[in-house]
Amino acid sequence: MACCGSCLCCQCCCCTEGETRTPEELTILGETREDEDEILPRKDYESLDYDRCINEPYVEVLEGLDNKKAKKYEAVKWMLVFAIGVSTGLIGVFVDFFVRLFTQLKFRLVGQSVEECSENGCLALSLVELLAFNMAFVFIASILVLIEPVAAGSGIPEIKSYLNGVKIPGIVRLRTFLCKAVGVLFAVAGGLFVGKEGPMIHSGAIVGAGLPQFQSITFKKIRFQFPYFRSDRDKRDFVSAGAAAGVAAAFGAPIGGTLFSLEEGSSFWNQALTWKVLFCSMSATFTLNFFRSGINYNKWGSFQLPGLLNFGEFKCPDGDKNCHLWTAVDLAFFVLMGVVGGLLGAMFNCINKRLAKYRMRNVHPKAKFIRVLESLLVCMVTSVVVFMASMTLGECRDLASPTANNTTAIVSANEDVNSSIRQFFCSNKTYNDMATLFFNPQEIAIHQLFHQDATFSPVTLSLFFVLYFLLSCWTYGVSVPSGLFVPSLLCGASLGRLVANVLKMNLGMHIYSGTFALIGAAAFLGGVVRMTISLTVILIESTNEITYGLPIMITLMVAKWTGDFFNKGIYDIHIHLRGVPLLEWETEVEMDKLTASDIMEPNLTYVYPHTRIQSLVSILRTTVYHAFPVVTENREYEKEFMKGNILVSNNIKFKKTSVLTRAGEQRRRCQSMKSYPSSELRNVCDEQVGVEPTEEGQDMLQQMLERRHVPYPNLYPDQSPSEEWSMEERFRPLTFHGLILRSQLVNLLIRGVCYAENQSSASQPRLSYAEMTEDYPRFPDIHDLDLALLNPRMIVDVTPYMNSSPYSVSPNTHVSQVFNLFRTMGLRHLPVVNAVGEIVGIITRHNLTHEFLMAKLRQHYITI
Repeated sequence: MACCGSCLCCQCCCCTEGETRTPEELTILGETREDEDEILPRKDYESLDYDRCINEPYVEVLEGLDNKKAKKYEAVKWMLVFAIGVSTGLIGVFVDFFVRLFTQLKFRLVGQSVEECSENGCLALSLVELLAFNMAFVFIASILVLIEPVAAGSGIPEIKSYLNGVKIPGIVRLRTFLCKAVGVLFAVAGGLFVGKEGPMIHSGAIVGAGLPQFQSITFKKIRFQFPYFRSDRDKRDFVSAGAAAGVAAAFGAPIGGTLFSLEEGSSFWNQALTWKVLFCSMSATFTLNFFRSGINYNKWGSFQLPGLLNFGEFKCPDGDKNCHLWTAVDLAFFVLMGVVGGLLGAMFNCINKRLAKYRMRNVHPKAKFIRVLESLLVCMVTSVVVFMASMTLGECRDLASPTANNTTAIVSANEDVNSSIRQFFCSNKTYNDMATLFFNPQEIAIHQLFHQDATFSPVTLSLFFVLYFLLSCWTYGVSVPSGLFVPSLLCGASLGRLVANVLKMNLGMHIYSGTFALIGAAAFLGGVVRMTISLTVILIESTNEITYGLPIMITLMVAKWTGDFFNKGIYDIHIHLRGVPLLEWETEVEMDKLTASDIMEPNLTYVYPHTRIQSLVSILRTTVYHAFPVVTENREYEKEFMKGNILVSNNIKFKKTSVLTRAGEQRRRCQSMKSYPSSELRNVCDEQVGVEPTEEGQDMLQQMLERRHVPYPNLYPDQSPSEEWSMEERFRPLTFHGLILRSQLVNLLIRGVCYAENQSSASQPRLSYAEMTEDYPRFPDIHDLDLALLNPRMIVDVTPYMNSSPYSVSPNTHVSQVFNLFRTMGLRHLPVVNAVGEIVGIITRHNLTHEFLMAKLRQHYITI
């Protein structure tokens, strides 16, 4: 009783009143709590396997691979990388062309209506026209998301999860790509505060995943006999290249795209992959640049528009020697802006997280048309706010305020400054500054904030920031394809421009307003997404001004540190809300108090090297595991068992042949050395080889290798695991030989790979590597198997197809070592094997998530 009381006391002390636990932690600790603030239950996502399965079919492929074939294989890989980059660039051209077409049509007609109705008093008709355009476009985008729900949002959280090693259903399908690419252009043209840059990253990743496969699940007729790159390892490499190409096409930043894939996605990286990803990003950038320059300027071959979003050229007016882009004194203000951007970003993420949780509980469980209604509601409110703010809150500014040298940088090069300003309710020589920001595409509004000089009043900038902040926060998460980069940049640019106006007007400082607008955009975007390395390079490449490197880097670092004090980045928040088991870069220091034996799963479901079909079917139909250890039992009196059952005899023989001893290895090497022509080698071998051990001596050697013989019940391999097993039956000593995947077992059953009991295992049909991977990535399910076609008494020899050399760890390995091995090598399953080769547990991705480790750490504290 005293012990129980002390444990209870420790448990109470370990968890303070203000501390919250996830549902997974509460389940592990045996506690329950009904709390509306807790996230929804985690889902069982399937992991990807970056490690290669080294089995006999794969080894046969390696043996037939010479240098010439290897170079040909590498050349095909480079061609595919180039094709991915070109395709992603063409997608950007398609999206940009139709967004510009629909947006210009809408703004031209609505603008003409406003100008006419401002004199005739029919502004309500202009609002109806704006609502008709926007709601029609948004309705189409929402319908496309209903067809493929994964197409909603930016897609960056899903791609980040995929590159981290988590398979999210439907994320890289062709149908998702079509809904994403078409839906985002209607969402942007529909006036929602969303960007097309995030979906471009998702679209590029889908191209990278699908193009090298030469087949489609959506369109089953698209199928070519291309047996290469049929593994998660190759697919993740191509997805990394496609995501980088999407960033490069969106911002004209090939180096930033490469760093984005490295920083935000892939857990495994090497030099060869870096070079391929950079080449893919360059291909996407120059493809987009070539076609956009030709379409917009009609000058084919001139490269003047490197990305979908271009910040323009930052330079001081000619002849102004007192003008500097930034000075050392400005760094202090940049740091303060980074702090403010981090605080505002944390607030943005907090509000959006609550909205997302509300949608997950109250909108998504209902009928699908409710999601469409929500999108239309957001569109209607946004349109009304934009219209009313432009009509009533804008100020009339003088057209002559921009300088002559600076005017050409206001808009993109093919547009005149007069075409981007809006004179709603203002005289001929003035224009409405609020309408100029709201009634233009977001990219043009960013140009205006970056490059116009003293054209927006502080009140207008303040109101614009507040409205854009709230509406973009509400919009991100509705059922339309939507990006977050451009709305965040526009929000931050207005804030930075406001700071520049205050410093100029109130303090009389001589500063360059465009620099403060850029730093404000970087601060707010960094506070929302919490990216540092890649975002710094992306912004530098977008500005084409290397001198901005230091202030942008400092601002992003301060914004990230400030925001991380309150919550995570927006993408990590949405990943967490979906229950994706994302692995961070490293574990916390205190996690080393745990070992592999503390976090592993000891309750194993396993198969034998030779197992009957009825046992395999039973295991596959009654479990959800994706891999099974291949084991043999440590039996006493093995000779008697070998005489009684051919199945047990085959398993024991396999066990004996797989045991490697120093004496046996030396005998094998000596036999090989005897064939050498050198008499000296033969003499050395003869000196070291003594009397051949007898069969009884071999049995004694085998017994010495085994840790113990215990009287556990010996279960025949034709019996499937049962819930009625005793503790001794469930946890008896098992010698570990390898891992075999569920998909491999199902494939063997479907293709009839088995042999009869009165036959030798050599009579079993053999499958090639191409046959084993033919159905990738959609392997058949065990429930699709026609059991009437199977003979339950037939035996399957799984040893040629199992991974006989997987990575494994000792039970005493510290968690940090386990985590680094699992993450850097991109593993899916990590067996825990003791000193005598017995498997004692297995570790998967879910055993290494932060929530699971924290729960185990609390359990460790309670125990001690």
